[in-house]
Amino acid sequence: MDKLSIKGNWKEISGKLKQKYANLTDDDMLYKEGKEDELMGRLQKKIGTTKEGLRDLIAKL
Repeated sequence: MDKLSIKGNWKEISGKLKQKYANLTDDDMLYKEGKEDELMGRLQKKIGTTKEGLRDLIAKL
């Protein structure tokens, strides 16, 4: 997953993640340009996975 794929598909990806993980909030899913690492950190903490695990999960969506 790179910055462009996050930016281009983020609404779709965030919707699917929120469906799969009910504990994710809109604030958790907030994407700001240049803050991808913060977003990944929030998601890793909420989902309880590694950075690679999160990348794999998003790639499979």
